[in-house]
Amino acid sequence: MLVVSNVTKKYGKLVANDNVTFTAEGGEVSLLLGPNGAGKTTLIKCISGLLRFTGSIEICGYGNKTLQAKRYFGYIPEVPALYDMLTVWEHLEFIARAYSLENWEGRADQLLERFELDDKKKKLGRELSKGMQQKLSICCGILSEPKVILFDEPMVGLDPHAIKELKNLIVEQKQAGNAVLISTHMLDSVADFWDSTNIMMDGKIVDRRKRREMEAAGENLEDVFFRITKREND
Repeated sequence: MLVVSNVTKKYGKLVANDNVTFTAEGGEVSLLLGPNGAGKTTLIKCISGLLRFTGSIEICGYGNKTLQAKRYFGYIPEVPALYDMLTVWEHLEFIARAYSLENWEGRADQLLERFELDDKKKKLGRELSKGMQQKLSICCGILSEPKVILFDEPMVGLDPHAIKELKNLIVEQKQAGNAVLISTHMLDSVADFWDSTNIMMDGKIVDRRKRREMEAAGENLEDVFFRITKREND
């Protein structure tokens, strides 16, 4: 489980995140939505341990910057951060060594095959297309079998086959009891499997919804999102 409590991040006088609180439960796909400038990117960087902030963020009960939390956490950024001079296989080996994984090779092979990278093992990071880089980033983020997984615009740049496999992978993570948090502008790409949503505006969570509550009220995600963001802008 991911628990974000009273997180505030300021850049000088600019308040990018203002007392943000929400949870991403195990066995659920939670969404982080909002227009450009809402504060999502800053919050993602806080959760992933890249920024200092006030408040607290816990991953499986541990502070997000602790070694214990990092062992349970997987992060797939919007822009892949690969090493130019490492091969595809060496990227996975690097992750395996960093997490002290054992018997990881079989899982790595399965991930590469799933995302059609099994014939690219010897290619350098700099030789990969944007889509291939994104697929490798997903493989690296999932290899350690994290319990909390954060995806930032994961489907941008992927081909149809990879999008299908990623959707299946996300559903599998949910069914395994893991907490999945997805930040995206592509509402239709997550329409089939989301469970809860957090909508941000001006650095705050302005609305939280459960899918079952929304469907019981005869609402859909896209309509609710546009109504709320329009209301907040008026």
